[in-house]
Amino acid sequence: MSQTQVTVPDLGGIDEVEVIEISIKVGDTIEAEQEIIVLESDKATMEVPAPMAGKVAEILVSVGDKVSSGTLVVTLESNSEQASESTEESSNEEPEDKVASPETSKVIDAPTAGAKNNEPINVEIKVPDLGGAGDVEVIELSASIGDNIDAEESLLVLESDKATMEVPAPDSGQLVSFAVKVGDKVNEGDVIGVMSIVSAATTSADSASTPTQTAALEGSASEPNVKEPAQAMKASSESVAEVASTGSVHAGPAVRQLAREMGVDLTQVSGTGPRNRIVKEDVQGFVKTKLKQPVNQGAGLLAGVIGSSEDFSRFGPIEHVPLNKIKQVTAKNMVQSWSTIPQVTQFDEADITDLEGYRKGQMAAMLPEGVKVSPLAFVLKACVLALQKFPNFNASLNLDGTQLITKQYYNLGIAVETPDGLLVPVIKGADKKSLIDFAKDSAELAGKARDKKLPMDGMMGGTFTISSLGGIGGTAFTPIVSAPQVAILGVSKAATKPVWDGEAFKPRLMLPISLSYDHRVIDGAEAARFARYICLLLGDTRHMLL
Repeated sequence: MSQTQVTVPDLGGIDEVEVIEISIKVGDTIEAEQEIIVLESDKATMEVPAPMAGKVAEILVSVGDKVSSGTLVVTLESNSEQASESTEESSNEEPEDKVASPETSKVIDAPTAGAKNNEPINVEIKVPDLGGAGDVEVIELSASIGDNIDAEESLLVLESDKATMEVPAPDSGQLVSFAVKVGDKVNEGDVIGVMSIVSAATTSADSASTPTQTAALEGSASEPNVKEPAQAMKASSESVAEVASTGSVHAGPAVRQLAREMGVDLTQVSGTGPRNRIVKEDVQGFVKTKLKQPVNQGAGLLAGVIGSSEDFSRFGPIEHVPLNKIKQVTAKNMVQSWSTIPQVTQFDEADITDLEGYRKGQMAAMLPEGVKVSPLAFVLKACVLALQKFPNFNASLNLDGTQLITKQYYNLGIAVETPDGLLVPVIKGADKKSLIDFAKDSAELAGKARDKKLPMDGMMGGTFTISSLGGIGGTAFTPIVSAPQVAILGVSKAATKPVWDGEAFKPRLMLPISLSYDHRVIDGAEAARFARYICLLLGDTRHMLL
């Protein structure tokens, strides 16, 4: 057995990069080209592959280390036959910039190891004729660095404001590097990558092989000074790891980052992209599937989705504070609603100047002793009337999304802050309530919620929810729709503003409202009309009598 030391390849002018992932462990038997570590700069991520098959003898870096070109990262043990081949291969390479080592230990620059004379030539891939279009955006990288590509197989996808176009491989070969990333703008003739291609010129004993003998994508000759594979580090943030026999993950840096943010273990995710590559939709689908599991099956997995496994004690003292059951359930429901419902928020303002004058004046004098009617009672009344006029807001979507279930009853939930967390007691039969009933019921339910005296069904059956922060402050917020409801109304603190009445600016008391809704059920125009109707009702209480 001999040892081979693997070094960080040429980083294209970047001084230092961070080791963000180590894909192997000591004792692993790995294949040639299998990913061993992942490096990340401030602009891109790069996977370093094994130059040869062998056994991992030593790992010389850790996650978080800063490394440069030529830094030793891994020592591999290989059999004598492999070592002999590697020695023969390395003897054909340029000797400069190589690290001297004993006869039984070779230093190999990972991405370029194994190159031999008279082997496949590197050819630049160029953007073909775009029919006059310019600055076309790269929307997808369809292949991965290191992939063996068939002729005419799609390498990447471009999109203009009128059409989408795939850029095919000019010939069969191996993808060496990408010079672009998703989001880049390209034009006809731009170099987008490099392929290593076996052509008749390279296999014929009677023909000399030069880069200019192989046509590039648009049909012109390619230039001999092609980019080194490692230079893709500066440009490509979408390169992906090759699937190895050991089960390494095939996913790009953007997907890996998304998985880290959501706490998803990529080894549990099935890829639907080319060559079983994991794409963002796979990660999002995995999260949605786990969230739909019953609590007793998915609670443990959910904790990984909404929390973090990072060891924060590395940075300073910490304390673990257990969440009570209410906060845990609230967190689960909020994550599920946010992940499964496409939510949009419509903002508006209601002029409640006259309402407040009536509430604090004539109405206050007519109320029974001990009864106080807050602005929330008027909001609840206005919501019932709006739900009756716009029945889609008092509905739910069925399980497979093919039917809308409209309800003939009106139960309003009111979000209440308690010492243990947020609770939402429900006022049943709201369409039969008066302003005084709303005032009494909301105060009673809020008190029971804070005193932990709500009955078992006190928070069940809601068809629409109101979350009022007016007593605290703020100008607007985006409340989260509570599934299976399709909308929720947020109410912020009223403020006096100058409002133009057609002749002059006058001080008016304006109440900000925020209507979040499920865009699968409700479109923007309907939401705007619903919010405006609530503002109309609150602007003149006489409308509530109609």
